[in-house]
Amino acid sequence: MAEKLGLMICGHGSRNRGAVGQFAKLAEGLKSRFPDWPVEYGYLEFANPVIHDGLNKLREAGCTHVLAVPGMLFAAGHAKNDIPSVLNTYQAQHPDMKITYGRELAVDVRMVRAAAERIQEALDAAPTNVDPHETLLMVVGRGASDPDANSNVSKIMRLLWEGMGFGWGETCYSGVTFPLVGPGLEHAARLGYKRIIVFPYFLFTGVLVQRIYSATDEVAAKHPNIEFLKAGYLNDHPQVIDTMADRVQEILQGANVMNCQMCKYREQVLGFEAEVGLAQESHHHHVEGLGAEAECKLCEELCTGACEEQVRKAGAHHHHDHDHTHDHGHGHSHDHKHDHGHDHGHDHSHDHHHHPYPHADHPLGPKSMDKAD
Repeated sequence: MAEKLGLMICGHGSRNRGAVGQFAKLAEGLKSRFPDWPVEYGYLEFANPVIHDGLNKLREAGCTHVLAVPGMLFAAGHAKNDIPSVLNTYQAQHPDMKITYGRELAVDVRMVRAAAERIQEALDAAPTNVDPHETLLMVVGRGASDPDANSNVSKIMRLLWEGMGFGWGETCYSGVTFPLVGPGLEHAARLGYKRIIVFPYFLFTGVLVQRIYSATDEVAAKHPNIEFLKAGYLNDHPQVIDTMADRVQEILQGANVMNCQMCKYREQVLGFEAEVGLAQESHHHHVEGLGAEAECKLCEELCTGACEEQVRKAGAHHHHDHDHTHDHGHGHSHDHKHDHGHDHGHDHSHDHHHHPYPHADHPLGPKSMDKAD
């Protein structure tokens, strides 16, 4: 029987309906690149359909070989562990359908071009003209307990800084690692540049993007002599869709090469030596499929950060800044690598068993910042 291919786009999911809608739009963009294949998408948690549902639809459509790609920027726990765990479980239950896993968007020239266009859009809309050499670029990543994923954000920043000719470039993160956005921007403000462009290197909207913009406003209020510009996130930029389409082609061409040289689970990465060979497993099975009941009711399409304000007023701290960095035991081509956008701003009680982050008490990181509140 002839092989019938299908495409599965795997996302994390979000409580924010805008983020979920934007991911669906990205999936629709990919459908147009592969018109002869059934194409489905699904999420790990907090939104429907879940990945299992999408795989069911592909199976019902007669697909015998599914190419699964993670809709994520870099390699950390969701793409290394959680998505492969769901795919492996499904594969074991349905051995008649082969599932092959692709790699993340990663550091790619097309992703850099998409990012540069978002930054240029902010520059074009700016009220004043400032020399690029008097401008500092701040690229904000998601933040993970995986140093390889964090370092990729710095590489993206350098490519943008050097490519666009800004006077200086810095990197900070929305959570998990250091420096956070507030301390990062306070440091940047002391460097003497007339303008600071803040660019969230995120695929979609959500509470984390709003948190970045709110922190920018707070720092800008303290430094009225500096012009702060807030660039838009990547969203469904055509170059992003091109990159994801290329990840699908890599699977077909047998060129699905992952970067494992700096993976903390395989190499003794400085500061993370205790995690080499650590058991890596998903934690998402108990929340998979939470959809309408998990959706944030405080915002419409655009996240306003109202959930964080609600937590603040209640006298609690929002600790959903952690990265989920466990992996999988995979029996087929689920090579590991990827980051996530864990952009829901609500506390939930499921228990995550994470290896302790070695720099959790760094003075510019989340836990230390909470102590200072």
